[in-house]
Amino acid sequence: MEIRVLKYFLTVAREGSITGAANYLHLTQPTLSRQLQELEKELKQQLFIRGKYKITLTPEGMILRKRAQEIVDMVEKTEAEFQSINDIISGDIYIGGGESDSIKYIAEIIKEIQTDYPDIKFHIQSGNAEDITEKLDKGLLDFGILIQPVDLLKYDHISLPEKDVWGVVMRKDSPLAKNKYIELKDLKGVPLLNSKQATRKTSSKNEFLEWFKGEFDKMNTVATFNLVYNAAVMVKNGVGCAITLDKLVDVSSESELCFRPLYPKLESGLDVVWKKYQVFSPAAKLFLEKLQEKV
Repeated sequence: MEIRVLKYFLTVAREGSITGAANYLHLTQPTLSRQLQELEKELKQQLFIRGKYKITLTPEGMILRKRAQEIVDMVEKTEAEFQSINDIISGDIYIGGGESDSIKYIAEIIKEIQTDYPDIKFHIQSGNAEDITEKLDKGLLDFGILIQPVDLLKYDHISLPEKDVWGVVMRKDSPLAKNKYIELKDLKGVPLLNSKQATRKTSSKNEFLEWFKGEFDKMNTVATFNLVYNAAVMVKNGVGCAITLDKLVDVSSESELCFRPLYPKLESGLDVVWKKYQVFSPAAKLFLEKLQEKV
């Protein structure tokens, strides 16, 4: 498979038509169609269902779309790294992470680097630990920012100095809103939205699950979430209460929502991680040095 053809394939998948993709790529329709047919022949799979006005991906095509995007991203990242090897530090740094107020430490480093090295560009991706570690393992990210609990055996890491506080986001008209804090007994029978990452059982210690004293499976979990924005919308619409970290949801006086911390107090730290034996670009190496200086 040629990278050029994979880019053609991704463009057709995005545009949903040969005509639209050909116009975008400045190719003739017969040339593009022939390239796609040769790709299908090479893979011995039908990749598209060709309709009168629109083409859609087959299940095999959807698999290739995911892999092709990863391959193209990796090639572009590699090309950028080599182009940045000169006397002036430049290039791209790819960082993925979950939502946390402690990201402010990363923002401070980015601002400092931007001031001294304006040719360095940062690309930030949000996601849960599973999303981020998958991209790290494939080399699509330089660094991951993971909210504890998380398995760090495969990675080198630096822990950020602050910890985030766990609590419950609820509507202000919820009976629980009158409490200053939320105990385990208060949550029994309450419809809950829980973080998918926090509730995953792993070989490492999970302080979130331990807080429930073996009764987590008895809780009324009505939904799980990866990132908290959508969970907050569901809370607003009366689906339930979300157990999440502080400072991620608008709980100002104008908001319909409020936050109450858990008691006993439960906190989670944040780890900046990277693959062991990682060979960094000059830009990524600079970021790591600044991070080590700061924490």
